[in-house]
Amino acid sequence: MSSLTLFDYLPSRNAWKVRLLLHHLGREHRTVTVDIFKGEGRHPEYLRINPTGKVPAIQLADGRALAESNAILVYLAEGSPLPADQRV
Repeated sequence: MSSLTLFDYLPSRNAWKVRLLLHHLGREHRTVTVDIFKGEGRHPEYLRINPTGKVPAIQLADGRALAESNAILVYLAEGSPLPADQRV
């Protein structure tokens, strides 16, 4: 089982950036779809992950969560072969 969970919604361009980097890095992850147009981003369980109710967000195995696509991209790129000047 993966130690990273991506909270995603396919039409989201910001979530697409995170999906693309995860794929590029070959990073295993679990995906949970959050249909923001059906109000799933406002569910109390999801608001504990991302208080803004938006996607994307990631949750690590230890329970820590990170939201906002650019912050997620920088986090995922740390220690990768991706050059620093191309990270965001």
